[in-house]
Amino acid sequence: MFMANIISQINIFKREPKLRLLFVASEAAPFIKVGGLGEVMRSLPKALRDLGHDARIFIPKYAAIDLEKYPLRSEFKDLRPASSEEEDLHGLFVSNILRYDSDSGKTIAYFLENMEYYEKRANVYGYADDAIRWALLSRAVLEFLRVSSWRPDVIIAADWQSGLIPNYFHTIYKGDPKLSPMTIVFSIHNLSFQAMFDYHFVSEMDYDSGKEAIPAFNDPQLLKLNFMRRGIMYADVINTVSPTYAQEITTPEYGEGLHELLSEKRSRLSGILNGIDTEVYNPETDSNIQFHYGLKDLSASGGKTKNKSFLQQRFNLPVRETVPLFGIVSRLTDQKGFGLLMDAGESLLENFDMQLVVVGSGEGRFMNFFQELAKKYPQKVGIHLSYDEALSHMVYAGVDVTIIPSRFEPSGLTQMEAMRYGTVPLVRKTGGLADSVVDYDPTNKTGTGFVFEKFDNRAFYGTMVRAIETYRYPEFWRDIQKRAMQADFSWTKSAREYVELFKKTIKYHHQPNS
Repeated sequence: MFMANIISQINIFKREPKLRLLFVASEAAPFIKVGGLGEVMRSLPKALRDLGHDARIFIPKYAAIDLEKYPLRSEFKDLRPASSEEEDLHGLFVSNILRYDSDSGKTIAYFLENMEYYEKRANVYGYADDAIRWALLSRAVLEFLRVSSWRPDVIIAADWQSGLIPNYFHTIYKGDPKLSPMTIVFSIHNLSFQAMFDYHFVSEMDYDSGKEAIPAFNDPQLLKLNFMRRGIMYADVINTVSPTYAQEITTPEYGEGLHELLSEKRSRLSGILNGIDTEVYNPETDSNIQFHYGLKDLSASGGKTKNKSFLQQRFNLPVRETVPLFGIVSRLTDQKGFGLLMDAGESLLENFDMQLVVVGSGEGRFMNFFQELAKKYPQKVGIHLSYDEALSHMVYAGVDVTIIPSRFEPSGLTQMEAMRYGTVPLVRKTGGLADSVVDYDPTNKTGTGFVFEKFDNRAFYGTMVRAIETYRYPEFWRDIQKRAMQADFSWTKSAREYVELFKKTIKYHHQPNS
């Protein structure tokens, strides 16, 4: 008993210290969500809190936030983040900080309140003065942390909207005794969005090297800054949302004009695959699907087969169990690779017994293509050309294969969500798709999906045929399904990797001459 107490006390002393983490972003669910970034800003901090760390969120306070559902209280009034008195003669940049604490005590979020730049806006993105709005966010969070009693060990700045945080931190605030113990991670979710202008066509005169001082908020030059470049240049560590994407963006093909800078920063660049909420995406409990099922219920009379029949009826397709049903749940854009389907779609439908359902919206040419395809092949193609969260779950539960032929994919969530339901992903080997889907090998009986490498019609067509042919062998198919369902894409796994990254960042920051 005596020895047990001593060991227990030793373990207490060995216990790793809790990290204090602040995530700064333009959106965060459940408060406001436009895209995948908002979901990450909910799920990753939650997973880190579950591991015992103090992870908090900082976003603007938008008019669309439901204050009845999420009551806010004042944390700090009259914050003045402007870089000079002259540029804020009318007090437009004076802001307040509000705070939300969940009833469970597990969620703490800060909101930057400013009537002119956030409250008056109906949307999160898409304004001519977005450069000012995001510069204000970047400057305000650092000003707030100078006066706050709580200060993080690590600030995680997400995407170009937070890209000036590392720049401000290591220039204007360099040596500030209240901020200098902190360290900055810049997190890239999609490198193709860099700032307010099209960097592909920027003139030499307007090129932003990142070395000049940040202009005042009201200076027109602010519009010409590459916020993404500056985030990469000044951050202590750069993170992306998958290991493969971290490697890809150091190449001209994927680097979006920043590959040389990212190559220089390679020693500070890492990639951690996003996770998914395994409670939300769970075929055993999902309230959006008609029939619940699990790993042991993949037989011909099981829950997944019943969901397939329901989905076929939902899309007015013949109910045929033995025909492979393909599904698409996606934004219909060029990035997602649907040009390949435009070229190969009709030939596949003419030559093979298969069905296809499509849920999503996007570019007009792809919307028109799928509309025409459904008209020409009403017994084989069903469409719902708008996003529908509940219907997307039904598709995951009902289809046999989900098609994700992306040109590039920083992380991707669809493949992981679908695999939870025993739906086999057919993907191009890029970014997070390469890190999450293992190509099926019938000889070794391994793999969780079907993977092609080259972005061309032949590779895509051949992989579609391979999936169609493999589906003819139910025993082999169920083995692939089971391996897919057993893959671990929980946020807990990702969060543990982030903890190690944050520890390395802190260690690096405190090294001499770092």
